[in-house]
Order: sequence, then structure tokens, then C-alpha cells
Amino acid sequence: MAEGNREKVTQKVAEIAERAGERDGIEVVDVELLGGGRSRVLRIFIDKPQGVTHADCEMISHHVGTVLDVEDVIPGGSYTLEVSSPGVERKLSKPREFERFTGQKVKVVLRQPVDNQRTWTGTLKAFNQGVVTLEPAPGKDIQFPLEQVEKANLKFEW
Repeated sequence: MAEGNREKVTQKVAEIAERAGERDGIEVVDVELLGGGRSRVLRIFIDKPQGVTHADCEMISHHVGTVLDVEDVIPGGSYTLEVSSPGVERKLSKPREFERFTGQKVKVVLRQPVDNQRTWTGTLKAFNQGVVTLEPAPGKDIQFPLEQVEKANLKFEW
């Protein structure tokens, strides 16, 4: 499957899952289509403010699976559908996620270095008008536009 097709499929799956979870306040965090041939895996990561339950995963799986089969969204037949929560070190990519997790510890990999460094870990201080403010050390803030973020995750403290 070409990368462009894979992206179209994951976008369509995300739209279907968003509609399915909207009533219950379920947000689609990410959709991945991995593998090829008969060993393809379609993963949908969902979240909601009070936490995801097994019943939430089941409902999304059933609803999305039915729509995918009826509309033949995944070309080529067989695939495995997995629905789960994003976990404690969830990926951050959407502006609303940066707003929601202000005050949390995050790890960010940038496309271009800031202060000669591409990888930063610190407290997400603010997200305002597309600009992320990160506090990597007490009293030191760095700022960068959201477009500069290659990868960002919450960082769980053990």
C-alpha cells in the first residue's frame, strides 16, 4: 500500500472513530495502519478526560469495524483491528493536546535545534498562538513553534 493511500485510510478511519466516540466524549488520539498483506494491523488510540474503559474500546472497535467493513475502507481484505488507550507516555500532536497537558512533563524532539539541541525534556509551561513554551530547568524557558515539533510525548515520572 502506497504511503499516500495509507494516510488517506488512516484519516478516514480517524473520522469514523471520532463520530463513533463523539457522544461519549471519546477523542481519537492516533490511528496507525502497520504491516502489509494478510498481516496488517489497524490501531486506534482513544482517550477521554476521565480515562478510557474496556467498554469504550469495545464500543469503538465494534462500531468502527462494522463501518469499515460495510464501506470497504481498508482495501485488500484482512486486517486486525486494535483499539486502546494511548498510555501514560502518550503522543502529543494536536494543538488541543498541548493546551490540555500544560503543566505536565514532556519530551520533545524538534526538527531544528533550539540552543544547539533538538531533544528537550521539561515542563510544558504554555501553548499560545501556535508557540510552545517549555521549562527544561527551573527558571529557564525555551519557545518554539508547534510546526517545529517532530515528536512529542508526555513523560511519566516513576
